[in-house]
Amino acid sequence: MSSINPVGSNLIVVKAGGAEGVNFAAICEDIAHLTSLKQPMILVHGGSSEANRLGEALGYPPRFITSPSGYTSRYTDKRTLEIFIMAVKGKINPLLVAELQKRGVNALGMSGIDGRILMARRKKAIRSVVNGKRKVIRDDYSGKIESVNYALLKSLISQGYLPVLAPLAIGFEGEALNVDADRAAAMVAGAMGADALVLLTSAPGLMSAYPDESTLIDLLPREDLDKAKTYAQGRMKKKVLGAQEALQAGTSRVIIADGRVQNPIQRALAGEGTHIS
Repeated sequence: MSSINPVGSNLIVVKAGGAEGVNFAAICEDIAHLTSLKQPMILVHGGSSEANRLGEALGYPPRFITSPSGYTSRYTDKRTLEIFIMAVKGKINPLLVAELQKRGVNALGMSGIDGRILMARRKKAIRSVVNGKRKVIRDDYSGKIESVNYALLKSLISQGYLPVLAPLAIGFEGEALNVDADRAAAMVAGAMGADALVLLTSAPGLMSAYPDESTLIDLLPREDLDKAKTYAQGRMKKKVLGAQEALQAGTSRVIIADGRVQNPIQRALAGEGTHIS
């Protein structure tokens, strides 16, 4: 991981989840308000639902794999990678940029491939569990991020741009790779030394007994993150892992909060959701 850059002393990195229900328009409105107050920000977005729809429409539906430790991820062969790129970089990214520009934010859309913003090592052998049996997958085009081009991101922010990042990375052999958006946001936040990482999702936060919202965890000490992985369900496991990685890399605090509501970022910063620090 790149060393922490002091530009991030008051930077907020926001990750807008790609699941159904997340209100991108409300997120853009909130970003516009905060940037009008001179709040530096970076937006990282997902695109799982859009990629799923596009894959179904093209006759190539998504497949998901579960690791022995319980993490679920998209199986990304070459065709799936092309579909994912079309969804996140071809559609979601420019639409988010347009929404922000409409609100007076000088947003700049890109993926982690551009300018080598995100460099990842391809996972050439992935272990998965299928019907109780372990399998090794070798044709996957996903990667684990190893470095962030914080100098480029710092330069863009200093020039008044708001970077909007799609979750793609460049491999060390020059190949495009799918990367987990939560962990991409975590690595960006850590590399930039961000004050906060806000993970907006289609839930009010981390629950100890999902989907019972009465079990929402308001405050989670970082030393309890390993325990939290045992009761986090589905995609929430990756968010907990991302929170842990962001804090280890130098982010001051992580908030997992509801992305379906109005003013989601301001509400998260004011105390809603699950706060980890």
